[in-house]
Amino acid sequence: MAGLDRIDLELLAALADDPRITIVALAESLGLSRNTIQARMARLEETGVFLSYERSFSPDVLGFPLQAFVSIGVRQTELPRIINELSRIPEIVQAHGLSGSVDLLARVACRDARHLFDTDARILSVDGVERTETSLAMGEVIPFRVAGLMGVARRES
Repeated sequence: MAGLDRIDLELLAALADDPRITIVALAESLGLSRNTIQARMARLEETGVFLSYERSFSPDVLGFPLQAFVSIGVRQTELPRIINELSRIPEIVQAHGLSGSVDLLARVACRDARHLFDTDARILSVDGVERTETSLAMGEVIPFRVAGLMGVARRES
């Protein structure tokens, strides 16, 4: 989103540092009124800055320790319907549309190798899915992060 000013970036940095911080604590730490913080938070939310309010936790705790990335090739003309059908497979925890030779990249969480095999079969059974290639995730080495980007944005603003 374009149009973030210095205060927006400071607000986002404070939220990245402490996602559970209260509005009152944000106002105090940024030297702004509670109403100003609430108004800015509402504007940021309306413009799509916040991706999710869902609490993140590892699929391991639910008994799904095996994670993999499934590259999916599809018939392009049927992409919206295919995405809708894939979204009904609960083991797919995230998916991205890609450019290049792979159309979709899905992150899946499974109980074991057999469950992964069955999940891949369900993906392949979706009409319009032409091929898959599965790679096991050996471990997350760099978690999703935006704090570094906020530093760059703050220096450039």
